[in-house]
Order: sequence, then C-alpha cells, then structure tokens
Amino acid sequence: MSKAKTVAIIGAGPVGLAAAAHVLERGLQPIVLEAGDNVGHAMRQWGHVQLFSPWEYNVDKAAARLLATTGWNSPEPDRYPTGAEMVEHYLEPLAAHAALKPHIRTSSRVTGISRAGFDKLKTKGRETAPFEIRYQNGKGPEIVKADAVVDVSGTWHSPNPAGANGLPAIGETEATDRIAYGMPDVLGKDRARYAGKTVAVLGSGHSAIGTLTDLAKLAAEVPETRPVWLLRGSDPAKAFGGGANDKLVARGELGAAFAALVTAGRIKLESGFRVSHLIADGPGLVVAALSGCSARRVNADELIVATGFRPDLDFARELRIRLDPAIECPVALAPLIDPNEHSCGTVRPHGARELAQDEPGFYFAGIKSYGRAPTFLMLTGYEQVRSIAADIVGDRAAAERVELVLPETGVCSRALAPDASNCCGGPALSDVDACCVADEKSKQDGKTGCGCAS
Repeated sequence: MSKAKTVAIIGAGPVGLAAAAHVLERGLQPIVLEAGDNVGHAMRQWGHVQLFSPWEYNVDKAAARLLATTGWNSPEPDRYPTGAEMVEHYLEPLAAHAALKPHIRTSSRVTGISRAGFDKLKTKGRETAPFEIRYQNGKGPEIVKADAVVDVSGTWHSPNPAGANGLPAIGETEATDRIAYGMPDVLGKDRARYAGKTVAVLGSGHSAIGTLTDLAKLAAEVPETRPVWLLRGSDPAKAFGGGANDKLVARGELGAAFAALVTAGRIKLESGFRVSHLIADGPGLVVAALSGCSARRVNADELIVATGFRPDLDFARELRIRLDPAIECPVALAPLIDPNEHSCGTVRPHGARELAQDEPGFYFAGIKSYGRAPTFLMLTGYEQVRSIAADIVGDRAAAERVELVLPETGVCSRALAPDASNCCGGPALSDVDACCVADEKSKQDGKTGCGCAS
C-alpha cells in the first residue's frame, strides 16, 4: 500500500478526525464518512459525562499541530472535559479547519465495503483493486473508492443486551420503553424520567458506576429515588478500581466514591444477578434471574443496561477480516485486552501490526478495534492511527515505533500472573516470569516483586 493516495476513514469521532490529521500529514487524501449529522455524533450522546482523563491525554498530536495553524487556544491540560466540551472545544474546531473540512461527509452511513470488481472469493489481482465503499446520505446510495480504509466507526450504536448469555433477555424487546442503554443523563435532560423512581442499573463498568453515583445524588434531592445495582458477578469490589493507585485520578476517585455509597447502603446491591427475563408489570418492570429451581426478581420502574458494547461488523462482511472468536477484535490484539486474562485499562501501545487484516490496506482502530473488550483510552486510539498512517505510506520504522506512554490503572487481575492482584500495565513483552510491562522492567532493574505495586 506504499502508493496509496486516498484513505477512507469511517467515523468522525476523536480518533477518526485524528486519523484524518495523520493522513494529511503523510500527504494522503482523507475521505471521512460520518453516519451522524455532525462530527462527534456518538460523543454528543454522552456529552454530560466527564472524562477520566484530563485534556493533556485527549488531544492528538497531529490534530494539535493542525489546529495550531489557526491560533487555536488549547484547553488547560489538567482540566477534565465533559463529552460536550470535547466536541465544542476540540472536535468542532478541528473539523472546521480549512485543510480538513472539505474531506468530511456527514450524514453518510456506510452500508458496505468491498474490492472494486472482486467479491470475497476472488483472489488473483485483489490487492491492487481499490476499495469500494457504499454509503447512504439521504439522497440514495453513493459510492466512493479508496486505496486504504480505516474503520473507526465505534460501537456506541450497538450496545450489549441485558441477557446474561449475550442474547436479549426474554421480553427485552417488548419492554424497550422502560429500558435505556449506555449512560443516560439522569441529573440533566433525563431527570424527569428517573426522579422518584426505583431504577435498576445492570453492569459493573464505569458507565454503570457513574450512572449509579448520579442516581445516588438524585436520591439526595428526591428521596423517593431508589437506585438498585444489578451485578452479574459476586464480588462488587472488582468494580471499585485502583483507587489512589490509578494514575488517572478522576477514575480512581469515582471508584472510591462509589464504594463508599455502596457501603453506606445508599445503593442497594443485588450481586450474582444474571438477568434472564424482563416482564412488564403495569407501568413497571420485573427484572428476573431464573435458572433451574432458582428464581430471583427485582421490581423496578426503569432499567438502565450498562453492560458494554459490541462492534457492528456487517458492512465489512465482503472483506477478508480475521477476528478473535471471543472478543471480536483483531487476533494479534486479543491477548493484550482479553478481560478473561486481565482487567487492566492500561494496554501496551500497539499499532498497524496488531490491527492490520488479511485484506491489505484495511484496518480497525479506535474503540471498535477492541471488539467486546470493556476498556479503551483515547490516547491508545491516537497511537493506533499514527502507526496506521505510517504503515499506509510504507514507513515501517514509524509504524513499528512506540510513541506513547499510558497512565497505569493501579489494578489488574491477570490470570496465572505472579501477585496478580497488583499486576497492571499490559502483558510483559518478553519475560514470561513477569506479570506485566512494569514488572518486567522492575525485574530487569534487579528488583523483586511486582513492579506495579511499587
């Protein structure tokens, strides 16, 4: 792909626009296709949420260089933006830049990608054929061709269902008017929906604990509000995070504050609750976990499902892609992010080598590259697209080079690792006796014990 001239970028969120900035710096022509009617469409849906990372971790370097030519006033590096502030103060100015604006097509939903003149079965000559991207823009189907494709379309619009087996709970489809997915604005525009209600929240990630924390605040103002935490697992402490050991201070503080709310009884906990059925009960909802002779039920007015997201892979089905069968992420990336092995939010930096597919010139990036894995940092996506842009032009040295140091989470539960309770920072690069990158370096320096714990 060293002669690639045009790069189609699917998605105009932070990582998609960063990809466009890196592509421009490499002398290539980006075509950014965004399904929403504005850049940052998904981020606007959770604009009320404050990010865990301060501004210094949320601005891509190539994007910053582009913005600097306009006299852009970069935000204070240590401030924590909300999603809405990210859009207003970063994404919108970036998308409006004269060098980038002509390349962005909003309201353009990609429906299929193939090789021009080649279906999935045909091999001979395939690598030299351009990609053919089909999309809808309200005027009917459109087609654009490109030499490379970077899919950063995200996962926001394909949330996981409530059912513990990965399928929608029985009755879930019929009860959608009483269910919200993701992280609704319970203290803002959605306040009237939840104030004074019994609200069950299913999940154990940051979206779930953030929503439950907001519901506890709402309950302090409207005492009839009753938050209920539905936890599939049996150990609530796993959701509390690394606390003071988390290098992203806001993330650590959220976990610590949430733990205090649960301990104080301000949030009712139902652990080991694996939802199987959702049953309409007048204006309310019965959330049930029925298994064999065991039957548990929680009565609620509203249910918020915060069980993560999964990638929509349908429009790439005519391409030759290879994904991990469990996580639905690129195969080489899976060992770094598999939640069955470790829960670290700090993943070893990676790039084109881990993200490239059997279809030369096609890459997954951003949160979509993580498949169903629950943890992703924006900085990781920026490093991904920097490496991908270098790979597209044939700059292998830059593509392989690591230009990123990620903040540690302070907690990781990697299976089979020594002192796994303190292991963090992604898997070791070469030392099989080390539990992670930090521990590997610690051992190389002659120290003992898990380097993450120090």
